[in-house]
Amino acid sequence: MSNDASKRAMLLVATLTFFLFPFMVSSVNIALPRIGRDLSLDAVTLGWVATAYLLSSAVLLVPFGRIADIHGRKRIFVIGMVIFTAASFLSGLASSGITLISFRVLQGIGVAMFAGTGIALLTSVFPVDERGKVLGINATAVYAGLALGPVLGGVLTQHLGWRSIFFLTVPPGLAVIGVVLWKLKGEWTGARGEKFDFAGSMIYSLALVALIYGFTLLPAMSGLGLVIGGVVGLSAFARWEMRIESPVLDMNLFRNSKAFSFSSLATLLQYSPLLAVSFLVSLYLQYVKGFNPETAGLILVAMFAMSAIISPWAGRLSDRIEPRIIASAGMALTTAGVAIFVFLSEKTPLELVIGNMILVGLGQALFASPNINAVMSSVPETAYGVASAMVATMRQIGMVFGMGIVMLMFALYIGRVEITPEYYPLFQESMRTSFIILAILCFGGIFVSLARGKVR
Repeated sequence: MSNDASKRAMLLVATLTFFLFPFMVSSVNIALPRIGRDLSLDAVTLGWVATAYLLSSAVLLVPFGRIADIHGRKRIFVIGMVIFTAASFLSGLASSGITLISFRVLQGIGVAMFAGTGIALLTSVFPVDERGKVLGINATAVYAGLALGPVLGGVLTQHLGWRSIFFLTVPPGLAVIGVVLWKLKGEWTGARGEKFDFAGSMIYSLALVALIYGFTLLPAMSGLGLVIGGVVGLSAFARWEMRIESPVLDMNLFRNSKAFSFSSLATLLQYSPLLAVSFLVSLYLQYVKGFNPETAGLILVAMFAMSAIISPWAGRLSDRIEPRIIASAGMALTTAGVAIFVFLSEKTPLELVIGNMILVGLGQALFASPNINAVMSSVPETAYGVASAMVATMRQIGMVFGMGIVMLMFALYIGRVEITPEYYPLFQESMRTSFIILAILCFGGIFVSLARGKVR
């Protein structure tokens, strides 16, 4: 196969997979009220249906990025797609909240295997001068998945039931596996022959689970204990990684590159409101405004459609203009949008909700591909797998962190009950406090993004 044909096949495969993962996030979000009613789930457990998927992928992205660098990026990519596709089918068959959450965890494991390696494969196949363009296309696929998720998810939930959402992702998953095995010849490794740091991976994964799960249990003492344990575990992980010969996460990436360090932190802060905004606005539209899932899904499209439209242009722009400038401007727009949502009430005009969703979507688009371009331009080729996995991890942790804030507010204001009409005022209070915290995080992210310095 010619080099151009390999590049086209890789771009097609990456675009499809980076559509599927976020599609599953946003389509399930719109179906949550119906899932909660069918499976009799309380507000906090309902949050876990969304969060379990993100948490399991966030925990394993870096270890699988390292495994892909050692054993082959294409191989890990394909195995991940097989797991994701099988778990999607099983999720559609789930008969209880526990089984659904378990299959969502399995889906997340599949995502961890293909999400980190997908960017690494793109960066391996395409030269530096085309990187911004293809990463922009890739970011468009992500936002297209997020945009179409609420629409298709709403229509499917309304007419065929929420289980049909999971079944819908099976054929595209099988198609991706087929294209990779048939069209994409050869293998890519950046660290063949090196050892995999199993001990470091275990410390990292357990510490991250303790930190994020503990956060969702606050203000209980057990939650505080897990959060402290997670922080101690991550500190121990950092010290361990600096001592061993073949670390799962090379700490020199952070020590030697300010651009990499600050870009990674900026990613976490920028993505903290993304899932939380769509989750809260979806519940607000269906509970407070009384819209059905189909209509609510059409309204939510505004944010992600704007991101999908602007992302390719932002990616190309970052090939010519310093990525830090574009990404920081995007973060400022996101901050403004999240801050405006603080004032959401039952009397808020629908036009204002849609306009503000567009503002947040524009901010996300201006940040996403320039930020990835900055990260991948700041590391050596041998670290592409780990670097892309680190960015994906920060994105996932940011979204899980945002959802953790929402679930903490639910626990404080509503408690473990189904959200019925008598709890709508408390739901709105929890939503308002969540948006205040998320806006503050985004505001801090503007300065983190500016501090990364130049990458050219």
